[in-house]
Amino acid sequence: MLNTYFGMLKNFAQVYSFLFIANVLISAFIVLYDNKKPVSTLLWVMAINFLPVIGFILYLFIGQDISKSKIFAGKSTADKILEKESVAQLKAIKDGTFVYSKERTKNHVDMIEMFNRAEGEILYTNNRVKKYNEGKSKFKDLFEDLKNAKHTIYVQYYIYKSDELSTEFTNILKEKAIEGLDVYLLIDGMGIRKMKLRDRKDLKKAGVKLAIFFPGVFYKINTHINYRNHRKIVVVDKRIGYVGGFNVGDEYVSKGPMGFWRDTHLRIEGPAVNGLAWRFFLDFKFASDDYTKGFTTELFPEIEDGIDINIVTSGPDTKADSIRNGYEKLITSARKEIYIQTPYFVPDEGLLKALKVAALSGVQVHLMFPKKRDHIFVHWASLSFMGELLKWGAHVYQYEGGFLHTKIVISDDYLSSVGTANFDIRSFELNFEVNAFLYDEELNKKLKEDFKEDLKSCTEITPEMYNNRSRFTKFRESISRLLSPLL
Repeated sequence: MLNTYFGMLKNFAQVYSFLFIANVLISAFIVLYDNKKPVSTLLWVMAINFLPVIGFILYLFIGQDISKSKIFAGKSTADKILEKESVAQLKAIKDGTFVYSKERTKNHVDMIEMFNRAEGEILYTNNRVKKYNEGKSKFKDLFEDLKNAKHTIYVQYYIYKSDELSTEFTNILKEKAIEGLDVYLLIDGMGIRKMKLRDRKDLKKAGVKLAIFFPGVFYKINTHINYRNHRKIVVVDKRIGYVGGFNVGDEYVSKGPMGFWRDTHLRIEGPAVNGLAWRFFLDFKFASDDYTKGFTTELFPEIEDGIDINIVTSGPDTKADSIRNGYEKLITSARKEIYIQTPYFVPDEGLLKALKVAALSGVQVHLMFPKKRDHIFVHWASLSFMGELLKWGAHVYQYEGGFLHTKIVISDDYLSSVGTANFDIRSFELNFEVNAFLYDEELNKKLKEDFKEDLKSCTEITPEMYNNRSRFTKFRESISRLLSPLL
């Protein structure tokens, strides 16, 4: 009996010693070579050491950045092509010779210069914009534009399924490719998992150039949870561009388990389409060697009473978190009111403080997020952050009219942002995102009216309601918030 006991103890000591040494080596690698932010580094070291094996598996799936510099080396080189145009625009702005669509845009030259200096993202003048709040009207117009296409079609989505809506989409792409148009389709490797292999083969057979961004080793499995391409871009004949929150699937036209799908998408005509086309070109070129046509910018006729737009992208391949910085500029520029709609609210410390300072300064801060949840830990973390802002005078609303997926930030009566980036750390640092930053009173007013209309389907969370939540709710919020840098 005693020998058996000592044998078990010896085996345990050997296993523990192995795990201890392995955890120390992995922790040392994370600290010395992975170059994460200090909070993320500390949390991953804790996870690996307190959850042996499990922590390491989680790190492999959602934490590892091992080949980041090698993966994105080509993209950073390609981005330098934009430098000449951005330098010329910056010089014109400084010289006072740059012509804006509206004189009022000049008041926000600091934000325009910030985007330009960070990633060479220029301001596009004289654009026309149409806004969509639900999927049926967006896809109706998009399908009509695709059917009328004469030369090129660029399509990029995070999620593309095989169902009723996607079948109609796919059939149009195949028909246009058979007609002889250059049709390109780029889908993220995580978001393509629900697209049938047969549909992929049929697209390629019809002549559609299909590329997958970071594909998985297996059909349904992708270990790269980080570095997802979350962008949604469509460019038709290099004249019409779409950008916003809708993916391709029945749920995005309110035919899924989440019920009504509330989102925001833009249809753009004008020079800003060049910004969307350029981003598509870079992403497709990175994902495939099949892009042989190259890229050309188009000349657009001047649109009367047009809108000034920055097409802003960010991702782990960029040197600045431009969309995140743009959100901060919108917050700090506000003097009267800020409106934010997002499905996930996990701000970094800087953005959280900016919102607190705005509220303390008398700015009306309004935050809306969905009551329905599709990522439970992110939802609980969102509640924790929003609950903290209640103490500083912010107004928080839970949307109950379906699922709120829109990503909107509105600052006073002129500045706004619509795009793919959620108000969370993952969107700011780990995903590839694209947003349109818009300078226009009328569009700002329409977005604000949409927010106020959505309030009819909301319950406002008061400080009293938040303080009376159960102990279990407080516990799960605290745990989720602690893990927020990893979410």
